[in-house]
Amino acid sequence: MSSERPYAQALERLRCVDLRPTRQRLALARLLFETPHRHVTAERLHEEAVAAGVQVSLATVYNTLHQFTEAGMLREIVVDSGRSYFDTNTSEHHHFFHENSSRLEDIPAGDVVVAEVPSPPDGTRISRVDVIVRLSGE
Repeated sequence: MSSERPYAQALERLRCVDLRPTRQRLALARLLFETPHRHVTAERLHEEAVAAGVQVSLATVYNTLHQFTEAGMLREIVVDSGRSYFDTNTSEHHHFFHENSSRLEDIPAGDVVVAEVPSPPDGTRISRVDVIVRLSGE
């Protein structure tokens, strides 16, 4: 067991991206990053926070996840118009989406080859290409 304070890693992560370490941000960062890479919905993180005794609204969870994404701590993966996952692995990679279980699984970046992408509209640039391979059956 580590001898450092329980929120030390979360505090350092927030400081590195210049986010003020509020109680809610610290608690959510700890829940998100204390385990290896994971994919989580706002609703699931809210459930985990409530179970851990963190008093936080679902709206605050959404706002915090979007702040973490804007700061580069997370990647948002939109699987359809009503469902987003937040990925703690911010390296280049793609995803399998298991439609029956609503589970995301990482695909290493080198395992997907995109041969061509269209030219972006004037005044824009391509920042990233995300591939989601949808799977049925389990």
